[in-house]
Amino acid sequence: MKVNGVPYRSIWFDDAAGQVRIIDQRWLPHDFRVATLESREEFATAIRDMWVRGAPLIGATAAYGVARDMARDPSDANLDACWTALNATRPTAINLRWALDRCRGALRPMRPEARAEAALRLAHEIADEDVEINRRIGVNGLAIIREIAARKPAGEPVRLLTHCNAGWLATVDWGTATSPMYHAAEAGIPIHVWVDETRPRNQGALTAWELGSHGISHAYVTDNAGGHLMQHGLVDMVITGTDRTTATGDVCNKIGTYLKALAAQDNGVPFYVALPSPTIDWTVRDGKREIPIEDRPDREVTHVQGTAEDGAIASVRVSPEGSPGANPAFDVTPARLVTGLITELGVAEASEAGLAAMFPGKAA
Repeated sequence: MKVNGVPYRSIWFDDAAGQVRIIDQRWLPHDFRVATLESREEFATAIRDMWVRGAPLIGATAAYGVARDMARDPSDANLDACWTALNATRPTAINLRWALDRCRGALRPMRPEARAEAALRLAHEIADEDVEINRRIGVNGLAIIREIAARKPAGEPVRLLTHCNAGWLATVDWGTATSPMYHAAEAGIPIHVWVDETRPRNQGALTAWELGSHGISHAYVTDNAGGHLMQHGLVDMVITGTDRTTATGDVCNKIGTYLKALAAQDNGVPFYVALPSPTIDWTVRDGKREIPIEDRPDREVTHVQGTAEDGAIASVRVSPEGSPGANPAFDVTPARLVTGLITELGVAEASEAGLAAMFPGKAA
């Protein structure tokens, strides 16, 4: 995707400098900043403190973190220490562990002196794979949008509602939930996107920033507006991303997703989840009971960041002094509320049988 006309990925390796660069998302949408990550501690901080965010991007960042750490010390002990340190940063998104397991599994049989170069190649591979997976999700999601558009009066946009940011900023490129939107725009299909603000970190603002940069019609709405919009026939389709999906089709995503799925079911609105296959946890069957839900700092609830009238980026308290905040970061939407899972291979039924049919080798 592009920022001010310049193509960017959310993470990339600067060959000339031999360094990993990221878009530092703490400052978006108010300021575009690029940060450099070098040490294991910097990678861990970037993941934990959400300089990078979104399950696919977290996985790619972890892979580059392993690569940089192997350049420093390629020993077995350091490989294990790096896995442990990075894995502890975010407990819910499965891509983190998936990428770390893939890196350690590939590097462990090698001689230590071969690991640094191999780890960097693998990080590039994981990043490139993510881009292609998300591109293909967009193609498969486009078919659904095209079907809805064919049933609407000529010129009337397909109205989508999305929650959190499952855009290219949450992946290496394209995004998951946004990829069908970008493909629809390129195909000339008119769409309008209702963008949930997604408290407490207002990640919907990142989606709005993305869509605005791409010239896609959208409106930034409060989290509680979705049900009202659906009741009045103003939503044709809900589409979100996911941080972890069970083998039975339960979907874990940003807090508030479950409520959107309930409203969608009550109003007969299809609820789709854009699902890159690395976010499927084949070891988990009951999302509500088995997926660990990250509790994040209460300051994210009690304070909000924005741009002051003088242009400065500032954080202000929105809660009464002394009132504690509670901040569960994710919730689980049961498979029964999901119309379909848009994967890189096609649209799967949200069920054990549906996922097993789409990914027979992985399910086994």
